[in-house]
Amino acid sequence: MRKFRAVAFAALVGMALTQGQVWAQDNDDDDAAAGAVTKTDASPEAEKATRASKDVPELILGSKEDQFTANQKDFQLIAGQGYRWKITAAGGLEYKFHTDLFRNVWNNQIVINDLEVHMNGAPAWLEFDADGTIQVQFTTVRPGIYTWSVPDLADRGMKGTITIK
Repeated sequence: MRKFRAVAFAALVGMALTQGQVWAQDNDDDDAAAGAVTKTDASPEAEKATRASKDVPELILGSKEDQFTANQKDFQLIAGQGYRWKITAAGGLEYKFHTDLFRNVWNNQIVINDLEVHMNGAPAWLEFDADGTIQVQFTTVRPGIYTWSVPDLADRGMKGTITIK
């Protein structure tokens, strides 16, 4: 009995000293971009993964002036970090956004107009039938270089890379 009490006490002390569990849904609202990735001069090698999700710079597909443009082509992320990524269609075309990144991250949810889609697996692609924004929340798992594109418009410049270090 004395040995059981010692083990139980050690387990209790161990639980008290460790950090509490954080659920992926904690702080998943996009109204406060705490911990946003805004530093463009900081290299991903210098950054460390944190428990708070960070914002990836928004990807805007098309514009009223040029339907075949993207505001940013390449993205740098850190392995083990949680992220929120807004992808917006603004060119008035139907855009089919595809990336191999979704198969190499843990997908938390997709948010469209404050409606959440929780998945047990990766989406094949995101399709924009009209202008609007889709926010994808995920945690990077596997370092590597991944591609993104709008397949039918990739030869017109709608493609890029996502590097996870």
